Amino acid sequence: MSLMASSEPVPQHTFDSAEMGAIAHLYRGEVYRSTIWRTRLDNTTNWAIVTMGIALSTTFSSPEASPLPLVLVGLLLAVFLGMEARRYRYFNVWRARARWLERNFYAPIFTGEAHDDSWKAVLARDYTAPRHHISFVRAAGRRLRRNYVWILAIQATAYYGKIAIHPTPAVTLTELIDRAAVGPIPGWVVLIGGFAYNFGWLAFALGTMWLDQREHGTKGDQVAMG
Repeated sequence: MSLMASSEPVPQHTFDSAEMGAIAHLYRGEVYRSTIWRTRLDNTTNWAIVTMGIALSTTFSSPEASPLPLVLVGLLLAVFLGMEARRYRYFNVWRARARWLERNFYAPIFTGEAHDDSWKAVLARDYTAPRHHISFVRAAGRRLRRNYVWILAIQATAYYGKIAIHPTPAVTLTELIDRAAVGPIPGWVVLIGGFAYNFGWLAFALGTMWLDQREHGTKGDQVAMG
């Protein structure tokens, strides 16, 4: 839901002391809830980082160690990203309400500017008919671009390093492909799957970025309800 602005300023509704106190407590509650869900987001990211660290330690523990842990950790990263996207959708509800109050209630107090009273109707509708302000796909895309893209880059770099230089540098392309083999699965199949996996995440990140820009513009509307 985008910000609503009137072409002509209208008188701002004056809240009495009881209403001001209630809004202040409401704002504190929204900030508290957004902080709690922000902590849950950080926990999920920490799980992904720890899991990646375990995979790296296992893969590079000895020259005979298989690169399979670095392949399998990609599945866990996808699971963690899905969990984090779900949590982000809840976090975004409280974040949006807090920012809406900051932009339309607290900021005019400091600037003395009158705002369109329609912001109250927008907030009231969000309380009477609560909903997620962002889809699961867009939420996953945001978390991917801001956090998980770096974890996935480390995964891909470490996997290449394992098959290319550990324990000794691969001399030929054939040797490199052979090192990528996992059990009965040929190395070229594993490598093609790896390229598809990584370029799939890249396409997903760019596609969801386009969806965000279409919703909020190229600069992004950070105070919008969503």
